[in-house]
Amino acid sequence: MSGSAAPRRRALVVTASNRAAAGVYADTGGPLIAEGLAGLGFAVDGPRVVPDGDPVEAALRDAVAASYDVVVTTGGTGLTPTDRTPEATRRVLDREIPGIAEAIRAEGLAKVPTAALSRGLAGVAGTTLVVNLPGSTGGVRDGLKVLGRLLEHAVDQIHGGDHRRPAESTQPADSADPADPADPAGSAGSPR
Repeated sequence: MSGSAAPRRRALVVTASNRAAAGVYADTGGPLIAEGLAGLGFAVDGPRVVPDGDPVEAALRDAVAASYDVVVTTGGTGLTPTDRTPEATRRVLDREIPGIAEAIRAEGLAKVPTAALSRGLAGVAGTTLVVNLPGSTGGVRDGLKVLGRLLEHAVDQIHGGDHRRPAESTQPADSADPADPADPAGSAGSPR
């Protein structure tokens, strides 16, 4: 029997929408996120559709208690009076990761100026990465594009992984120049 495979990372999708929760219309963003995360190798639950506001916080707290690696929300990040997903998220987070939310907004701004109106957050709650995406399918696609480039590394870091460097796998441990952390192989003129 060969060595055991690494456990598959788990993700939950939460859709925040009063109208979708009431059955007024179908959730389109949640299934798109679920498909995208599955494509990245996650075992995905949801979308769990909840009304805006306090139910979002409850869903996030449940997900953290269930030890999901990633929770991605869609909806409730705009400016209407019922858009309260960032506030619910902030109450759950231990640490914010502003760069993720900024990158998602920047991706959207390349296409539509209203992407700047998204108030979505990203951060860590326990060992769970939580990311808010807009409710529009365009905003979801932009968010997935950004997340596809960094989720694996972010989840690894949250679980205590070290920064992976290409040189670490090919260079002997004693070949690095400790005086130059940017040069893992050491420079030719370094005194030894």
